[in-house]
Amino acid sequence: MMLPSPRTRYAVIGNPIAHSKSPWIHARFAEQTGEPITYEAILAPVDGFAAQVEAFFASGGGGLNVTVPFKLQAFELARANLSPRARAAGAVNTLWMQDGALHGCNTDGVGLLNDLRRLGARLAGARVLVAGAGGAARGILLPLIEAGCASIDIANRTPSRAQELAAAFSASAGAVMRGGSYADLPADGHWDLVINATASSLDDEAPPLPAGAYAPGGLAYDLMYAARPTAFMRQAAADGAAAVADGLGMLVEQAAESFFIWRGVRPDPGPVLTALRTSL
Repeated sequence: MMLPSPRTRYAVIGNPIAHSKSPWIHARFAEQTGEPITYEAILAPVDGFAAQVEAFFASGGGGLNVTVPFKLQAFELARANLSPRARAAGAVNTLWMQDGALHGCNTDGVGLLNDLRRLGARLAGARVLVAGAGGAARGILLPLIEAGCASIDIANRTPSRAQELAAAFSASAGAVMRGGSYADLPADGHWDLVINATASSLDDEAPPLPAGAYAPGGLAYDLMYAARPTAFMRQAAADGAAAVADGLGMLVEQAAESFFIWRGVRPDPGPVLTALRTSL
């Protein structure tokens, strides 16, 4: 565990950024824990991310959350001091200074895992299907493997991307990793957990999953979140999923992990998630 930082200024940086819930979430964490921090949103020019990060830390900033489209740039900035999570994800969403050097981590995967556990998901020995093979999918694979999932199928509209992603994690995986197209997926796949890691929900669409995807007790989890059930969640409920959830819990959990990295204090995400859900 890190020692609490003497710096007290934190922020989320992205473009766009006005929609971010992070300032509200971290303000609640600060109230809850008594940590004397401020947290703001920073709109960075698309071509000015590195300069913005340098200026933030030079002025005494303690840590940054990084959102689209800068997670890959953050990875490169902190390449010399990356956590195992960040290296596996190939992207960074949490930056901080330690011993005069920039460090980077990716808390998305552990945020997902913590939320799945809150929902009562059984991960040890689970059969998992991940829809999508982009950065969101890459960021969650190592935590799922470390949680003891028995197999992970990755499906993507471009099957080569799914195959490459499965191969990238196969060497060190305890889980059986497979990648391919949606058409390659078996009918009646009976997965214990199906995760939508695509952006389809932004267009109120669902990925083209086969019927019979869910095992008895199966859970459908959308990394996106909304005020109402997403198209993927509606699809899953119609296909017999025992439970459906969106990614709002993951958002709060990954923020809690960042807070812990920065301050050495772990907030309770539960009350913050409840209040945030009510506000949507």
